Amino acid sequence: MAQGGPYARIAVVTGAARGVGAAVARRLALRGMRVALLGRELDSLRKVAAGLPTEAHCFEVDVTDEAALQGAARSVDARLGPASVVVANAGIAAAGPFATCAASLFDRVVEVNLIGSANTARVFLPQLVRTGGYFLQVASTAAFGSAPLMSAYCASKAGVESFAQALRTEVRPAGVGVGIAYLHWTGTDMIAALDEHPVLRALRSHQPAPARRVHSPEQVARWLVRGVERRAVSVYAPPWLRLVQPLRPVLPLVVSAVARRSLSALPSEELERTTGVLGEGGAADLRARGAVPPVPPVTPPQT
Repeated sequence: MAQGGPYARIAVVTGAARGVGAAVARRLALRGMRVALLGRELDSLRKVAAGLPTEAHCFEVDVTDEAALQGAARSVDARLGPASVVVANAGIAAAGPFATCAASLFDRVVEVNLIGSANTARVFLPQLVRTGGYFLQVASTAAFGSAPLMSAYCASKAGVESFAQALRTEVRPAGVGVGIAYLHWTGTDMIAALDEHPVLRALRSHQPAPARRVHSPEQVARWLVRGVERRAVSVYAPPWLRLVQPLRPVLPLVVSAVARRSLSALPSEELERTTGVLGEGGAADLRARGAVPPVPPVTPPQT
């Protein structure tokens, strides 16, 4: 993990209240690390912390609020010490046609996933420089080939991949490692209604059998923590995704062709009805900001 020893001492995980973030925190704690849990849901963070075998501190913070995140970083340093591993996992998703997705929701997905990751790197980078640490950016196979009806999510995950690639070269002389984790279908609340949600069901239905498999957050966390231990440049969850990398130039065309067939049978009314944020994590973010899931606007005229 960190260059100063076989295992890093202090780990920071954003989006740690549930799903992959909580599972990664548990795996890192099992490696003997003390953990700082960052997220929007303090009660959920405390429940995760209570189940960890090592010292853990919880920080209720919005990763898009840089000032608040700076305060959390200072508190981590003061209470636990400088971070030697930072996992930028916080993220939300929305599904539905771009034309019927509220602009505020589209912008929020990009803000949390991309700007929030950049903020996380910015505020913890001084600590990582001190420890010769490692920053793991959680991305997605959405960066491989953008799927229709997931435009904000795909754009943000392509953005965090590019951001992390640029950051890697910049901070390497300072002894900081940067890795990118590519996650595929993962059994979090974000896809809890996978078989009922028309967008998710359609996007998955024409994928090859291995690509349709849903992996548990615990299994994904094992892959991610193994990557942290190795200070890996790329982490694939599942590992066979590395075989897809050489095919990336043609994937957008393949995804587009498959998606056209998958989605052609779905009535526009059903797509509009299910436009909105996915999962309890995204809903919690909306509630924390005093918002509610947006009501789809009137369907635009056909051209």
